[in-house]
Amino acid sequence: MQGFTREPGVQGPLAVIPAAGKRKIFRWTATIAVGGFLFGYDTGVVSGALLFVTREFDLNAAQQGSIVSVLLIGAMVGALTAGRIADRLGRRRTLALEGVVFVVGTVIAVSATGYGMLLGARVVLGLAVGGASATVPVYLSEIAPAEIRGRILSANQLMITVGILVSYLVDLAFSGSGDWRAMFAIGLIPGCLLVLGALLVVPESPVWMIRNHRTAEVRKLIASVTGEEQADRLIAKFRSRHEEQQRSGSAAGRPERKGWRALTAPAVRPALIVGLTLAAIQQFGGINTIIYYAPTIIEKTGLTASNSIFYSVFIGVINLVMTLVSIKLVDRIGRRRLLTGSLAGMLVTLALLGLSFVAGLPSELSVVFMVLYIAAYACGVGPVFWVLVGEVFPPSARAVGSSASTTVNWLSNFVVSQAFLPVAGAIGQGETFWLFGVICVAGLVFVGRFVPETKGRDYDEVDMELQARFGRRRRPVGTGQRG
Repeated sequence: MQGFTREPGVQGPLAVIPAAGKRKIFRWTATIAVGGFLFGYDTGVVSGALLFVTREFDLNAAQQGSIVSVLLIGAMVGALTAGRIADRLGRRRTLALEGVVFVVGTVIAVSATGYGMLLGARVVLGLAVGGASATVPVYLSEIAPAEIRGRILSANQLMITVGILVSYLVDLAFSGSGDWRAMFAIGLIPGCLLVLGALLVVPESPVWMIRNHRTAEVRKLIASVTGEEQADRLIAKFRSRHEEQQRSGSAAGRPERKGWRALTAPAVRPALIVGLTLAAIQQFGGINTIIYYAPTIIEKTGLTASNSIFYSVFIGVINLVMTLVSIKLVDRIGRRRLLTGSLAGMLVTLALLGLSFVAGLPSELSVVFMVLYIAAYACGVGPVFWVLVGEVFPPSARAVGSSASTTVNWLSNFVVSQAFLPVAGAIGQGETFWLFGVICVAGLVFVGRFVPETKGRDYDEVDMELQARFGRRRRPVGTGQRG
């Protein structure tokens, strides 16, 4: 966990955490990453369901767009509030609450008798999706040893891609009958699993328990993973850091800032800029125009609705496969190299995808370029954003920092999804993909200048590089303690 951090001269947490402890961490990760699965499923399932909902409820173009985009509005609200709730109730109970909201939203969607009811269901689902997208990375970052933190945090993106792929397969399975209600209903299963897993399987975050003075409980938890001696040593180190932070804050006349105020601390601003900018770049690079509208885009090439859903499954498969590749690489080659390689690949494939539409190339080529674009995204920008959100913020600002970054991510998602079809209609679909390519160029410049390498580093080490990249001298503040 970002509590199980390494110290100078010590090999690292994996050297002291026994095999049974590692298995526990991976089990907790798999349980909580169900939240990522629901994120992917509920954002992806609408792509196929929309084709049949439109016919049953006789929706016009504006109503079709709102069924997709209203989830994003709910997600913005969910992400915006999740950080404060997670700080107050704890990560575990917040995740269970989000699972309940997933279940309620799914039941309303399956029972919808018209456009208005379905719209309301998508808002409720959005609240859960946004909340989970902000809470899951925080929890994972707080249980992850430094040396495998990239892989643990990437599990969230992996489950998002699994959720998207499963949603495409479910859409395909029911495309013959056109049963869009069944497409939504499958989401009840992981929703219930998240509730049960959060309440019965995973422990509370050790970082949250320490900050709330639950020393006996956190000692028992850490000892179950690392052993008694290591638990005592880590807790002593936590206490020393906390006392040092209080002394430095008092001496400087700066008490620790809590809640959203934590993000206004001067030392936190570089992390906030990185989190918010990467959140926007990830979406303005165009990814969700493919995720949401893949069947619609492919259908414009002349394929039938069923065939367009079938081809979109290949997009889901490559998304999953390349995310697995990213998980293998993120703790080996680092976050920055994956980001730059990914953005460069997205730039090239967006240029080719745009050309395929402008020049009227065969539809099969458009699908190939679309799949290559997804591959470039999935091996870097997709998972690495969620990894960095869990790594660049200090512990006292981690929940609200993740919340703020995720809110901007959903806001950017909303803007892109709302603007894509109108802009494509006005200037052309190919030219619109070229606009996304320009964003990738800006992303390459930003990553090269401002994003620190976080691979295998504790928060203090990350913060030192982050402050240097922004031309600031690092000073001890209330939010500057280690994770």
